[in-house]
Amino acid sequence: MSPLWCGNSLTGVKLDVLVVGAGVAGLTTAIRLAEQGLRVRVRAESVSSDTTSAAAGAIWDAELAEHPDVRRWTATSFDILAGIAGDPSAGVRVTAGVEASRTPVAIPEWATACDPADLPPGFVTGWRYKAPVTDMPRYLTWLAGQFTGETVTGRLDRLTDGFAEAPIVVNCTGLGARDLVPDPSVTACRGQLVVVRNPGLSRFFLEYTDFVEEMTYLIPQGDALLLGGCAVFGNESLIPDPAIAERIVERCAKVFPEVADAPVLGHRVGLRPMRPTVRLEHEDLGAGHHLIHNYGHGGAGVSTSWGCAGDVAEIVRGLVSGPGGV
Repeated sequence: MSPLWCGNSLTGVKLDVLVVGAGVAGLTTAIRLAEQGLRVRVRAESVSSDTTSAAAGAIWDAELAEHPDVRRWTATSFDILAGIAGDPSAGVRVTAGVEASRTPVAIPEWATACDPADLPPGFVTGWRYKAPVTDMPRYLTWLAGQFTGETVTGRLDRLTDGFAEAPIVVNCTGLGARDLVPDPSVTACRGQLVVVRNPGLSRFFLEYTDFVEEMTYLIPQGDALLLGGCAVFGNESLIPDPAIAERIVERCAKVFPEVADAPVLGHRVGLRPMRPTVRLEHEDLGAGHHLIHNYGHGGAGVSTSWGCAGDVAEIVRGLVSGPGGV
């Protein structure tokens, strides 16, 4: 592997790669790059609990994004997240549960069909499976601890400004890519959760939908239970909406009645970075400068994170080890 050292004005440390964005995509990508022995820095406006990723319900899904490689990415992420679940500090658990639809739909080939009589009122098709469930604040802290490089805060006005720090810049800015690239195809989809004290639910329940404005899901995370949710376009407020929260609790109580009296522990609001398709591609900008995009994962940021990070690492490996390096 040939060195790509590029001086930077912050600490004097020579870098190979600058990852822009410290959400789940950015941190996971940075870990994979650092594992290759590269000098990697993460730069973001904010880190850990301030990111959109921290607000996510974060249960693995096989197909909650658009791209020809999404099934490969989510399969890779499933295997890695299931392995991480063995570390109690990571905030990941493999949990059994049910996904159900209010209309007849095909059962995924990787799941087991439910008897319709066992489903909550209003649901006609359902299937059982196990999936990694991630406590995002804990998981982001864990990811940050796994990253051996440097993390700094500070906004870039342009992605190309990152070449002052490293010859390879990886864009993991999520919704920020809308202005930073700029990419007008990126749109915000507002999600809201209610966190209640878990009254005893050990299995998840998810409503199968195509991002209708209101849906129902219950995701247990130990002593807490996440209730959702919504998918609202055209509203980017990060302030919890009491009316939405009330409807979320009402819908979830129809599935698990004990939720109605559960003490509310908090609320979470986040903006999913939606795009017609995930963007994972390399741009050669000349003069030894390379820009790699990894954004537009919508509600599948965790589900695709390790698969996409692996693909970015492969692109960078090719740049580094190719004829003449970068």
